[in-house]
Amino acid sequence: MRVLNIAYQQLRRYGNTRVSWAQKLTLGLIKNDHNTQVFSDRDVAAFEAPLSIRDLGVRRARRRLLETVEAFEPDLVIAGHCDMIDNDTLVAIRKQQPRCLIAHCNNDPLFVPSNVERIKYRAEVVDAVFVSTGRRELKHFEGFGARLYHMPNPVETSIENLNNAERTDLPIDLLFCSNSNQFTQRLQLVKNLRDALGDSLNFKTYGSFGEPPVWGRKYDRALSQTKMGLNLNRQDTHYWYSSARMAQLAGNGILPFTSDQLHFDELLPSESVVYFSDEQDLLEKIRRFHNDDARRQAWAARARAFFHSEMNSKLYAQYIVEATSLQPFSHDYVWARDITLDGTLK
Repeated sequence: MRVLNIAYQQLRRYGNTRVSWAQKLTLGLIKNDHNTQVFSDRDVAAFEAPLSIRDLGVRRARRRLLETVEAFEPDLVIAGHCDMIDNDTLVAIRKQQPRCLIAHCNNDPLFVPSNVERIKYRAEVVDAVFVSTGRRELKHFEGFGARLYHMPNPVETSIENLNNAERTDLPIDLLFCSNSNQFTQRLQLVKNLRDALGDSLNFKTYGSFGEPPVWGRKYDRALSQTKMGLNLNRQDTHYWYSSARMAQLAGNGILPFTSDQLHFDELLPSESVVYFSDEQDLLEKIRRFHNDDARRQAWAARARAFFHSEMNSKLYAQYIVEATSLQPFSHDYVWARDITLDGTLK
Protein backbone atom coordinates (compact mmCIF):
# COMPACT_ATOMS: atom_id res chain seq x y z
CA MET A 1 0.00 0.00 0.00
CA ARG A 2 1.11 3.57 -0.70
CA VAL A 3 0.67 5.65 2.47
CA LEU A 4 1.06 9.40 2.95
CA ASN A 5 1.61 10.36 6.60
CA ILE A 6 0.82 14.04 7.24
CA ALA A 7 2.27 15.15 10.57
CA TYR A 8 4.85 17.51 12.04
CA GLN A 9 8.28 16.01 11.41
CA GLN A 10 10.27 18.52 13.55
CA LEU A 11 12.66 19.27 10.69
CA ARG A 12 13.51 22.72 12.01
CA ARG A 13 14.47 21.42 15.44
CA TYR A 14 17.63 20.06 13.80
CA GLY A 15 17.99 16.98 15.97
CA ASN A 16 16.79 18.46 19.26
CA THR A 17 13.49 16.61 18.86
CA ARG A 18 10.77 15.22 21.05
CA VAL A 19 9.99 11.52 20.86
CA SER A 20 7.37 11.46 18.10
CA TRP A 21 4.48 9.01 17.76
CA ALA A 22 4.17 10.22 14.14
CA GLN A 23 7.73 9.12 13.47
CA LYS A 24 7.00 5.76 15.10
CA LEU A 25 3.97 5.40 12.83
CA THR A 26 6.15 6.03 9.77
CA LEU A 27 8.68 3.45 10.92
CA GLY A 28 5.93 0.93 11.61
CA LEU A 29 4.41 1.45 8.17
CA ILE A 30 7.79 0.86 6.54
CA LYS A 31 8.35 -2.29 8.61
CA ASN A 32 5.04 -3.57 7.22
CA ASP A 33 6.37 -2.99 3.69
CA HIS A 34 4.13 -0.02 2.92
CA ASN A 35 5.58 2.57 0.55
CA THR A 36 5.47 5.53 2.92
CA GLN A 37 5.84 9.24 2.23
CA VAL A 38 5.76 11.95 4.92
CA PHE A 39 4.51 15.53 4.67
CA SER A 40 5.32 17.96 7.49
CA ASP A 41 2.72 20.74 7.29
CA ARG A 42 4.37 23.12 9.76
CA ASP A 43 7.80 22.77 8.23
CA VAL A 44 6.57 23.15 4.65
CA ALA A 45 4.57 26.24 5.63
CA ALA A 46 7.70 27.82 7.14
CA PHE A 47 9.89 26.85 4.19
CA GLU A 48 7.38 28.24 1.69
CA ALA A 49 6.52 31.46 3.57
CA PRO A 50 7.99 34.92 3.01
CA LEU A 51 10.73 35.52 5.61
CA SER A 52 9.97 31.99 6.95
CA ILE A 53 6.97 33.36 8.86
CA ARG A 54 5.08 30.10 9.15
CA ASP A 55 1.53 31.48 9.30
CA LEU A 56 2.10 33.22 5.96
CA GLY A 57 2.84 29.87 4.33
CA VAL A 58 -0.34 27.97 5.21
CA ARG A 59 -1.99 28.28 1.79
CA ARG A 60 1.20 27.29 0.03
CA ALA A 61 1.58 24.27 2.30
CA ARG A 62 -1.93 23.13 1.36
CA ARG A 63 -1.10 23.49 -2.32
CA ARG A 64 2.15 21.57 -1.85
CA LEU A 65 0.23 18.79 -0.15
CA LEU A 66 -2.12 18.49 -3.13
CA GLU A 67 0.91 18.42 -5.42
CA THR A 68 2.37 15.62 -3.30
CA VAL A 69 -0.85 13.64 -3.49
CA GLU A 70 -0.98 14.06 -7.25
CA ALA A 71 2.61 12.88 -7.63
CA PHE A 72 2.55 10.07 -5.06
CA GLU A 73 -1.00 8.75 -5.62
CA PRO A 74 -1.49 7.32 -2.12
CA ASP A 75 -3.91 4.53 -1.28
CA LEU A 76 -4.16 5.84 2.28
CA VAL A 77 -3.65 9.30 3.75
CA ILE A 78 -3.13 9.52 7.51
CA ALA A 79 -3.69 13.04 8.81
CA GLY A 80 -2.15 13.35 12.25
CA HIS A 81 -1.67 16.60 14.14
CA CYS A 82 -1.65 18.87 11.10
CA ASP A 83 -3.92 21.80 11.89
CA MET A 84 -2.58 23.80 8.94
CA ILE A 85 -4.29 21.33 6.64
CA ASP A 86 -8.01 22.12 6.67
CA ASN A 87 -10.87 19.80 5.86
CA ASP A 88 -11.36 21.42 2.47
CA THR A 89 -7.88 20.20 1.53
CA LEU A 90 -8.73 16.67 2.65
CA VAL A 91 -11.92 16.81 0.59
CA ALA A 92 -9.84 17.97 -2.39
CA ILE A 93 -7.55 14.97 -1.87
CA ARG A 94 -10.54 12.63 -2.02
CA LYS A 95 -11.76 14.27 -5.23
CA GLN A 96 -8.29 14.02 -6.69
CA GLN A 97 -7.85 10.38 -5.62
CA PRO A 98 -11.38 8.92 -5.31
CA ARG A 99 -10.17 5.49 -4.13
CA CYS A 100 -7.88 6.92 -1.46
CA LEU A 101 -8.85 6.26 2.17
CA ILE A 102 -8.29 8.99 4.76
CA ALA A 103 -7.73 8.51 8.50
CA HIS A 104 -7.15 10.97 11.32
CA CYS A 105 -4.89 10.01 14.23
CA ASN A 106 -5.20 12.10 17.38
CA ASN A 107 -2.80 11.61 20.25
CA ASP A 108 -3.98 14.50 22.44
CA PRO A 109 -6.19 14.28 25.55
CA LEU A 110 -9.94 14.78 25.60
CA PHE A 111 -9.79 17.07 28.64
CA VAL A 112 -8.52 19.82 26.31
CA PRO A 113 -11.71 21.34 24.82
CA SER A 114 -10.06 22.43 21.56
CA ASN A 115 -8.99 18.84 20.92
CA VAL A 116 -12.55 17.58 21.29
CA GLU A 117 -13.59 20.08 18.62
CA ARG A 118 -10.66 19.03 16.43
CA ILE A 119 -11.78 15.39 16.50
CA LYS A 120 -15.36 16.33 15.63
CA TYR A 121 -14.11 18.51 12.79
CA ARG A 122 -11.93 15.78 11.27
CA ALA A 123 -14.63 13.11 11.71
CA GLU A 124 -16.81 14.97 9.21
CA VAL A 125 -14.52 14.18 6.25
CA VAL A 126 -12.36 11.13 7.05
CA ASP A 127 -13.13 7.42 7.00
CA ALA A 128 -11.72 6.59 10.45
CA VAL A 129 -10.52 8.43 13.53
CA PHE A 130 -7.99 6.96 15.96
CA VAL A 131 -7.72 8.46 19.45
CA SER A 132 -5.28 7.63 22.24
CA THR A 133 -8.14 7.47 24.76
CA GLY A 134 -10.02 4.21 25.32
CA ARG A 135 -12.98 3.38 23.09
CA ARG A 136 -15.49 3.73 25.94
CA GLU A 137 -14.77 7.49 26.08
CA LEU A 138 -15.46 8.08 22.38
CA LYS A 139 -19.24 7.72 22.26
CA HIS A 140 -19.87 11.47 22.03
CA PHE A 141 -18.01 11.54 18.70
CA GLU A 142 -20.42 9.07 17.10
CA GLY A 143 -22.66 10.42 14.37
CA PHE A 144 -20.11 12.80 12.88
CA GLY A 145 -19.36 10.48 9.98
CA ALA A 146 -16.17 8.57 10.74
CA ARG A 147 -15.64 5.22 12.45
CA LEU A 148 -13.91 5.61 15.83
CA TYR A 149 -11.07 3.52 17.23
CA HIS A 150 -8.72 3.55 20.17
CA MET A 151 -4.99 3.51 19.45
CA PRO A 152 -2.19 3.06 22.00
CA ASN A 153 1.11 4.86 22.32
CA PRO A 154 3.55 2.34 20.84
CA VAL A 155 7.20 1.57 21.46
CA GLU A 156 9.69 1.45 18.62
CA THR A 157 12.68 -0.86 18.97
CA SER A 158 15.07 1.63 17.39
CA ILE A 159 13.97 4.39 19.81
CA GLU A 160 13.09 2.57 23.06
CA ASN A 161 16.35 0.61 22.83
CA LEU A 162 17.42 0.55 26.48
CA ASN A 163 16.85 -2.20 29.02
CA ASN A 164 17.27 -0.57 32.40
CA ALA A 165 15.50 -3.53 34.00
CA GLU A 166 18.81 -5.38 33.71
CA ARG A 167 20.81 -2.71 35.51
CA THR A 168 21.41 -1.88 39.15
CA ASP A 169 23.99 0.89 38.66
CA LEU A 170 21.56 3.62 37.60
CA PRO A 171 22.07 7.00 39.36
CA ILE A 172 18.52 8.41 38.93
CA ASP A 173 16.10 6.61 41.21
CA LEU A 174 12.94 8.40 40.10
CA LEU A 175 12.22 10.61 37.07
CA PHE A 176 9.43 12.96 36.05
CA CYS A 177 9.73 14.99 32.86
CA SER A 178 7.15 17.56 31.77
CA ASN A 179 6.78 20.67 29.66
CA SER A 180 3.18 21.80 30.14
CA ASN A 181 1.31 23.30 33.08
CA GLN A 182 -2.01 23.82 31.28
CA PHE A 183 -5.11 21.89 32.42
CA THR A 184 -3.22 20.28 35.29
CA GLN A 185 -2.40 20.37 38.99
CA ARG A 186 0.08 17.49 38.89
CA LEU A 187 3.04 19.63 39.99
CA GLN A 188 1.54 19.90 43.46
CA LEU A 189 1.69 16.11 43.73
CA VAL A 190 5.27 16.10 42.44
CA LYS A 191 6.25 18.80 44.95
CA ASN A 192 4.66 16.85 47.81
CA LEU A 193 6.58 13.75 46.77
CA ARG A 194 9.86 15.67 46.61
CA ASP A 195 9.28 17.09 50.06
CA ALA A 196 8.36 13.71 51.55
CA LEU A 197 11.18 11.77 49.88
CA GLY A 198 13.84 14.36 50.64
CA ASP A 199 17.35 13.00 50.16
CA SER A 200 16.30 9.37 50.50
CA LEU A 201 16.52 8.93 46.73
CA ASN A 202 17.64 10.86 43.65
CA PHE A 203 14.46 12.34 42.16
CA LYS A 204 14.89 14.34 38.94
CA THR A 205 12.06 16.62 37.75
CA TYR A 206 13.16 18.09 34.43
CA GLY A 207 10.79 20.75 33.09
CA SER A 208 9.42 21.61 36.54
CA PHE A 209 10.32 23.95 39.42
CA GLY A 210 12.58 26.10 37.27
CA GLU A 211 14.49 23.21 35.69
CA PRO A 212 14.50 23.32 31.88
CA PRO A 213 12.89 20.46 29.97
CA VAL A 214 15.12 17.96 28.19
CA TRP A 215 14.80 17.01 24.52
CA GLY A 216 16.74 14.94 22.03
CA ARG A 217 19.95 13.40 23.30
CA LYS A 218 19.55 15.06 26.71
CA TYR A 219 16.27 13.24 27.19
CA ASP A 220 17.83 9.99 25.98
CA ARG A 221 20.63 10.40 28.52
CA ALA A 222 18.18 11.06 31.34
CA LEU A 223 16.26 7.90 30.48
CA SER A 224 19.48 5.89 30.24
CA GLN A 225 20.26 6.67 33.89
CA THR A 226 16.81 6.02 35.39
CA LYS A 227 15.31 3.17 37.43
CA MET A 228 11.71 4.35 37.94
CA GLY A 229 9.48 6.99 36.39
CA LEU A 230 6.22 8.81 37.11
CA ASN A 231 3.61 8.52 34.37
CA LEU A 232 1.54 11.52 35.43
CA ASN A 233 -0.79 12.89 32.77
CA ARG A 234 -1.94 16.46 33.05
CA GLN A 235 -5.20 14.88 34.23
CA ASP A 236 -5.69 11.24 35.12
CA THR A 237 -9.39 11.09 34.33
CA HIS A 238 -9.94 9.26 31.03
CA TYR A 239 -10.15 5.53 30.39
CA TRP A 240 -6.94 4.10 28.87
CA TYR A 241 -5.49 7.55 28.23
CA SER A 242 -1.81 8.14 28.78
CA SER A 243 0.69 10.45 27.20
CA ALA A 244 3.51 8.80 25.26
CA ARG A 245 5.49 8.93 28.50
CA MET A 246 4.35 5.49 29.66
CA ALA A 247 5.58 3.75 26.50
CA GLN A 248 8.89 5.62 26.73
CA LEU A 249 9.38 4.50 30.32
CA ALA A 250 8.18 0.92 30.02
CA GLY A 251 9.81 0.41 26.64
CA ASN A 252 13.20 1.26 28.12
CA GLY A 253 12.82 -1.01 31.14
CA ILE A 254 12.08 1.89 33.50
CA LEU A 255 9.42 0.97 36.05
CA PRO A 256 6.34 3.23 35.51
CA PHE A 257 3.98 4.42 38.23
CA THR A 258 0.53 5.46 36.99
CA SER A 259 -2.92 6.18 38.40
CA ASP A 260 -5.34 3.30 38.90
CA GLN A 261 -8.12 5.62 37.63
CA LEU A 262 -7.00 4.97 34.05
CA HIS A 263 -7.80 1.22 34.25
CA PHE A 264 -4.64 0.07 32.50
CA ASP A 265 -4.76 -3.03 34.67
CA GLU A 266 -7.42 -4.26 32.20
CA LEU A 267 -4.95 -3.96 29.34
CA LEU A 268 -1.47 -4.60 30.74
CA PRO A 269 -0.18 -7.74 32.48
CA SER A 270 -0.09 -7.93 36.26
CA GLU A 271 3.12 -7.00 38.11
CA SER A 272 4.40 -4.79 35.31
CA VAL A 273 3.16 -1.22 35.84
CA VAL A 274 2.67 0.05 39.41
CA TYR A 275 -0.80 1.54 40.02
CA PHE A 276 -1.53 4.00 42.80
CA SER A 277 -4.80 5.29 44.21
CA ASP A 278 -3.67 8.50 45.90
CA GLU A 279 -0.62 10.45 46.99
CA GLN A 280 0.10 8.39 50.10
CA ASP A 281 -0.28 5.13 48.22
CA LEU A 282 2.13 6.38 45.54
CA LEU A 283 4.67 7.49 48.14
CA GLU A 284 4.60 4.11 49.89
CA LYS A 285 5.00 2.22 46.61
CA ILE A 286 7.91 4.38 45.48
CA ARG A 287 9.71 3.62 48.74
CA ARG A 288 8.87 -0.08 48.52
CA PHE A 289 10.32 -0.51 45.03
CA HIS A 290 13.27 1.73 45.79
CA ASN A 291 14.19 -0.56 48.66
CA ASP A 292 13.65 -3.78 46.69
CA ASP A 293 15.71 -3.52 43.52
CA ALA A 294 15.11 -7.12 42.48
CA ARG A 295 11.37 -6.53 42.52
CA ARG A 296 11.81 -3.30 40.58
CA GLN A 297 13.80 -5.15 37.93
CA ALA A 298 11.27 -7.99 37.64
CA TRP A 299 8.28 -5.70 37.17
CA ALA A 300 10.11 -3.39 34.77
CA ALA A 301 11.29 -6.36 32.70
CA ARG A 302 7.73 -7.66 32.42
CA ALA A 303 6.42 -4.26 31.33
CA ARG A 304 9.20 -3.86 28.78
CA ALA A 305 8.65 -7.30 27.28
CA PHE A 306 4.90 -6.70 26.93
CA PHE A 307 5.21 -3.31 25.27
CA HIS A 308 7.83 -4.56 22.82
CA SER A 309 5.86 -7.68 21.88
CA GLU A 310 2.26 -6.39 21.93
CA MET A 311 2.33 -2.59 21.64
CA ASN A 312 5.09 -1.93 19.13
CA SER A 313 5.15 0.37 16.12
CA LYS A 314 4.74 -2.43 13.57
CA LEU A 315 1.51 -3.74 15.14
CA TYR A 316 0.31 -0.18 15.74
CA ALA A 317 0.78 0.85 12.11
CA GLN A 318 -0.76 -2.31 10.67
CA TYR A 319 -3.78 -1.94 12.96
CA ILE A 320 -4.41 1.58 11.64
CA VAL A 321 -4.15 0.35 8.05
CA GLU A 322 -6.44 -2.63 8.66
CA ALA A 323 -9.08 -0.73 10.62
CA THR A 324 -9.21 2.14 8.14
CA SER A 325 -9.59 -0.23 5.19
CA LEU A 326 -11.94 -2.60 7.07
CA GLN A 327 -9.59 -5.54 6.65
CA PRO A 328 -9.88 -8.43 9.14
CA PHE A 329 -7.35 -7.92 11.91
CA SER A 330 -4.17 -9.91 11.26
CA HIS A 331 -3.25 -9.87 14.96
CA ASP A 332 -5.09 -10.15 18.26
CA TYR A 333 -4.46 -6.51 19.18
CA VAL A 334 -4.72 -6.31 22.96
CA TRP A 335 -6.16 -2.78 22.84
CA ALA A 336 -8.91 -3.71 20.33
CA ARG A 337 -10.46 -6.79 21.92
CA ASP A 338 -13.50 -4.81 23.04
CA ILE A 339 -14.46 -3.57 19.56
CA THR A 340 -15.68 -5.01 16.30
CA LEU A 341 -13.93 -4.29 13.03
CA ASP A 342 -16.30 -1.42 12.23
CA GLY A 343 -15.33 0.34 15.47
CA THR A 344 -18.40 -0.47 17.59
CA LEU A 345 -18.12 -1.91 21.08
CA LYS A 346 -18.76 -5.63 21.45
